[in-house]
Amino acid sequence: MAPRPTWKGYLKLSLVACAVELTGATTSTEKVKFRVINRATGNTVRRQFVDAVTGKPVEPADEVKGYEIGKDEFLLVEDEEIEALQIESSHTLNIESFVDKQAIEQIYLDTPYYVTPADEVATEAFAVIREAMARKGKAGLARIVLYRRERPAVIEPLGEGLLLTTLRYAMMVRRPEDVIGDVTTPRLDQEMIALAGHIIDQKKGAFDPSTFEDRYEQAIMDLVRAKQAGREPPKVRSGGRPSNVVNLFDALKKSLAAEGAPGEAAGVAGPKAAGKSPAKGKSAPPPAKASAKADAKTSGKASLPRKPAARAPSRAPEPARPASRRRSA
Repeated sequence: MAPRPTWKGYLKLSLVACAVELTGATTSTEKVKFRVINRATGNTVRRQFVDAVTGKPVEPADEVKGYEIGKDEFLLVEDEEIEALQIESSHTLNIESFVDKQAIEQIYLDTPYYVTPADEVATEAFAVIREAMARKGKAGLARIVLYRRERPAVIEPLGEGLLLTTLRYAMMVRRPEDVIGDVTTPRLDQEMIALAGHIIDQKKGAFDPSTFEDRYEQAIMDLVRAKQAGREPPKVRSGGRPSNVVNLFDALKKSLAAEGAPGEAAGVAGPKAAGKSPAKGKSAPPPAKASAKADAKTSGKASLPRKPAARAPSRAPEPARPASRRRSA
């Protein structure tokens, strides 16, 4: 069953106009819903407005909107009076200007809607406007009245239709500097940043919204089914609350190992150990020489032959004897 349009009106570009429909791009119908029940009787309950002074219930026919103009003084406004208010954006999406969509900060984007032609007559004009926007790579800015409020909106091509996203007003948005302006960045260790980068590489993936699952909703449904079947409610493991990391470098190494790269984690030295030089007077032998000494010690003993692939090619060590030096001389 096709969803019902949220709004019907006209899309207008200069003198070109066509009838369009707006349909919500998102839905919340999958959410778990509970009814309020009277515990004593097991019956459902209903909400009712009560007069704040007399304490008596107010019938729906007697309910009316009121705008406060003074202390305990209200101006009554009827629904019919509000419905009679009509401005251009109540029925027309007039594209006022065009911008780059990337120029709109994400924090201003609010609710998405699909825009489609309302009938066959509107199809051609709708397609011309959409195709022109697509070729220019621009998005249109317009205004629309939705739910008794005018809202700015951005319109952009989407397949054979358009996508309209309502925008938040500047007064509705908290500027980043007002919230995170006082956050300071300490001096960071480059090795720890690189280690965190390895973790990011390990967790790379493609965006696939079909993999998203509301685990909290699932836990609620498991609880409901268990109670319905007369079983004990299932115990859900929360995993515990994390705490601030004391040793950040160790935590990063463990995280990298947990993501399936233990070799990389083990091969990363600590922030201080990375630049540490050997003790004075002591030096670790290079790996190649150490291997040669090990071969020399075992050269006189019988042993099974090694696989060629497992042994790195090396030159056999010459015995250090005085006679050898005299012959070479």
